[in-house]
Amino acid sequence: MTQDKAEQHVIFASTILLLLFAGLTLFIASIARASIARANPGPDAAASSATYRAKCAACHGPDGGGSEVGKSMHVPDLRSQAVQKQSDAELAQIISNGKGGMPAFKDSLSEDQIHALVTHIRTLHQKK
Repeated sequence: MTQDKAEQHVIFASTILLLLFAGLTLFIASIARASIARANPGPDAAASSATYRAKCAACHGPDGGGSEVGKSMHVPDLRSQAVQKQSDAELAQIISNGKGGMPAFKDSLSEDQIHALVTHIRTLHQKK
């Protein structure tokens, strides 16, 4: 009887250790995956950055602070609180329909590209 009990304890302890090892392995894998995702923003970020450079940077500058041409036309600093406090919908509407001297992009950019640009604009405040 005591031998059966000892075997049960060994099996129980082995099971607990196996579960702890599996849990720790999954935890480390999830941390590594998250770290890789942060280090490599992915093709969507690269695509929106390329769209920004092609469609926006001529006036708004590479960092959103305005190019020489843009500053002479008084374009807003995309990094500013005034721009950053606008809702995503407001920014998407401005990109789509234009505003002031800014042209509309609804005919040359897809809705997904416009929303990706809004996401890109949100990252610019960190560069100020």
